[in-house]
Formats: sequence, structure tokens, C-alpha cells
Amino acid sequence: MTTPRLKTSIAILGCGDVGSTLAYTLILNPICSEVILVDPKTDLLNAQVRDLGDATFRGNTGCKIRAGSHKDAGQADVVVITAGAKQKVGESRLSLLTRNLHILQSIFTSMSPISSHTILLLVANPVDILTYFAQKLSGLPPSQVLGTGTSLDSARLRGVLAEKAGVAPNSIDAYVLGEHGDGQFIAWSNITIGTAPLELGLPNFTPELKKDIAEHTRGAAAAIIASKGCTAYGVANIAASICKYILFNQRTVRPISFYQPSLGCCLSMPCVLGRKGVERAMPIILDETEQRELEDCAKNLRSVIEGAEREFGMRKD
Repeated sequence: MTTPRLKTSIAILGCGDVGSTLAYTLILNPICSEVILVDPKTDLLNAQVRDLGDATFRGNTGCKIRAGSHKDAGQADVVVITAGAKQKVGESRLSLLTRNLHILQSIFTSMSPISSHTILLLVANPVDILTYFAQKLSGLPPSQVLGTGTSLDSARLRGVLAEKAGVAPNSIDAYVLGEHGDGQFIAWSNITIGTAPLELGLPNFTPELKKDIAEHTRGAAAAIIASKGCTAYGVANIAASICKYILFNQRTVRPISFYQPSLGCCLSMPCVLGRKGVERAMPIILDETEQRELEDCAKNLRSVIEGAEREFGMRKD
């Protein structure tokens, strides 16, 4: 007889703004019995654990938080990677990516061996590229390595459309797909408000409004970062939600970054999320413009991947 698991755990690698906000979210809305924080900055790590631990003493949560090692993290049910280098002034995207790949390689070396049941969730940017390399470096099946991708972008899109249409955001089905970045695109042809297609649910929808919504969605993160230096609350809430879909085996359809065999890279498309990670891809019919945007996005991501592989010594031409 198999001994039942008595607890579930989520490990968070990196306890900066996003990692600590995610930990706080998981404590206030507990979906696991233990949160493990891991960070090489031990003073910061211990201070965060003590501060977050204070939030558990009120008695309204059964979730415990502790400091742990990469070895501990490798045995968690879900590992969320928020750790990553910040871009230096004048530094190229490829140079930043190379530094983050070295961090990623160090993480997986320290975590080894990783439990075969662990699900990896990448939050650090550039999330699509790092998700691709995390799959290669971790040795886990592609379905168990995912990135937050355009989940937050899609939530922002639903928020804007809900405001324009005068309905609740959860009454809208709308997806931002592709890269979490400049290469993202909105699947306009698939948006519904309740049972109505977009044009019927939002009668005053015009090309100008369409352009404004797309620009707002794409530029939201940059606007926040320009004013306060980072984004944390939105992406931490999205990451917590993804963890819940996984641990509760909810089989919720969301756009997240995962490996696309036909495109040769990781980018965001709708999928069914459950205890095995990506349970299956959810088919979506794109119009000609959207299909072209998807292919262009994949082409650009593959170009960056190939450059990083050469820089990182993983590719021979």
C-alpha cells in the first residue's frame, strides 16, 4: 500500500520583489502546506523568512514557510524560478540572456537530482527563452516545464475589455499569445464577451480602439517599471494561480509558455493545466494575420535561442 503524501510544497528560487510577493500570496491564500524560500543571499533570505513567518502567526493559515537549499527545492511539488540577473545599462539582450543562462545552469546543477514529479514554473525574464533552456537543462519532460508567459498580459487584456464593455473580467475570454514581450499578439478573432463575439459584445469597437488596447496591453509592464522599478503583485498573483491549477489538478485553460514542437521554441498558447503540468494543448483557430504573427514570433525566438546556444557553447555550426 502506497503511503499517502501528508503535505505539498512549493519552492521559490529568488526572494526579491517577485519571489517574496509570491510567498506572501501563497501564505494568505494557502494552496500548499509548505513554502520553501531559496536564495544565495542568506541575510536577505533569513530576513524574508522571519518577516513572512510573522504573517502566519495570526492562525488564519496552515501554510508554513522556511528557508531551504536547492536540494530541498528539487524535491518540491512545484518549483517557481524568479531568480535572474537584471539588465545593466547598455547591455544587450543576448548578453543578459547569457548571464541568466549561467544562473539557470547553476540552479539545476545544485537542485540535481530533481524529483520526476516536480513541475517547473519560470517567471524570470526573458521567460520564453529561459523556459526553453530550463527544459533542456532540467531533464524533465516538456509538459512539466512551463513559464508564466502571456498569462498576465491576457489578464490585463481582459481587464481593459471588461471596463470598456461594462462587465466582469471573468465574463470575457481573451488571449494574448506568442512571446511575453514585443512579439506578443492578441487573438482578436477568438475574443468573446459572455456568449457574444467581440463586435457584438462591444458595439463601439473601432480600429482605433483596437490599436489603443493592444498598445496598452503590450506597454503595461514597461509603464509600471518606469515609475516604480519593477512589477511584482500582478505576476506573483498569476504565478500563485498557476500553482493552484497544478496542485489542485483543476484542468483550467490558460495561455502559458510551453514547448511548441511545430515551432521549435517555447511561447504562449492555450493549454489545459493540471497536476502533470501541461495536460494537453488546447486547439485554437487563428485568422491569417494572427497565424502570421505567431510564425514571425517563433522565428524571432528561435533566432535568439540559436544565438544564445552559440554564446553558451551549446551549439556547433
